[in-house]
Amino acid sequence: MASELRTLRDTEWDNWSNALNRAFGGLPLPEENRALQRAVTEPERSFGIWDDGDCVATAGAFSFGLTVPGGAEVPAAGVTAVSVRSTHRRRGLLRSMMRHQLADVRERGEPLAVLTSSEPAIYGRFGYGPAAQDMRLAVDTVRLPAPELPGVDGVRLRLVDPVAAVADCERVYARLVPTRPGMLARRPGWERLLVRDDPNGRDGAGVLQCVVAEVDGEVRGYARFAVQPSHDHTGPTGKVLLRDVEALDPVGYAALWRFLFGIDLTTSVSVRTRPVDDALLHLVPDMRRCDIRLDESLFVRPVEVGAALAARTYRTPVEVVLEVSDPFCPWNEGRWRLSGDAAGAACARTTAPAELALSVRELGSAYLGGFSLRALAAAGRVRELRPGALAEAARAFGSEVAPWLPHGF
Repeated sequence: MASELRTLRDTEWDNWSNALNRAFGGLPLPEENRALQRAVTEPERSFGIWDDGDCVATAGAFSFGLTVPGGAEVPAAGVTAVSVRSTHRRRGLLRSMMRHQLADVRERGEPLAVLTSSEPAIYGRFGYGPAAQDMRLAVDTVRLPAPELPGVDGVRLRLVDPVAAVADCERVYARLVPTRPGMLARRPGWERLLVRDDPNGRDGAGVLQCVVAEVDGEVRGYARFAVQPSHDHTGPTGKVLLRDVEALDPVGYAALWRFLFGIDLTTSVSVRTRPVDDALLHLVPDMRRCDIRLDESLFVRPVEVGAALAARTYRTPVEVVLEVSDPFCPWNEGRWRLSGDAAGAACARTTAPAELALSVRELGSAYLGGFSLRALAAAGRVRELRPGALAEAARAFGSEVAPWLPHGF
């Protein structure tokens, strides 16, 4: 029987999931986690390659709304579950899946595809460019004073059951989504994934906890965390493992961080992802004590260049003709005239002379305002064909708020 690429059938989910799990190390998933993963899987957007009835490659997508500069929510395919069995490498399976998926995304009318990647070098050849960064922190809560702002004492903090508090936390998150490029509007069901607490995955930490910040009875922020206890000859050296922290205002945010600094028997707070312009860096007197590390996080791929560029706004007025190279999605190849400002934009085909030349990958990197076209040009990835076009476009594509992906998918 020849290899067959097709959409996932309901009866094949276990086979498909096992193939994906094997590709990422093969550690068994607890039954509860499998059930949650299956609940959020969109079977009509999931597919694989079968060889003699066995699943040897997988890919899928989630239906998200992606916040773009200007605050609009743009339909985006959240590419996920991509794997190829090691016995079937160098046969073009990944390329065929990526081509199939992007054609499907286009047919659904989604201007963008986005992904996270354990191996970023793989996806550039399919047009995905790094568009946002994660800031990882290990905050020294012994040497740094706890954050303070006027009004913090008026914030009521309550420890609550993480599952019971999901609805309140989701309301806070939903209000924050339009305020930052890169944030995701999610389908119902995702909130359950965010409070998973697998005992086998705690790495020596205790149970997942949640604290909410209230003002006049309204939940204005929350933090989810666990404590990893430890001691040495000097005394307790426990670590707060912070899963996420969000607030609707600076006072609530400072109050949550003051609480995290003060957890008994701990000397640091470790957090895997915060935006690079996070307010914490200005709530402490010495950001070097936060042990900052930056990583690529969200990768963006314009699937329909014209629709994608017209969907966002621009920080300053821009009128530029882009020569876009996109051999993997040839419908994007050619010249596009972008006209936009802070009120809106239009982007259409043109025969006018090109003023900037770049690939769709660089366009994806610049799209959310996280990476400058000028920096990409300095690396030889963008070519200026009209003097002044680069500076004009670089200013326009910038964002006052750093793009950030709050969680993986």
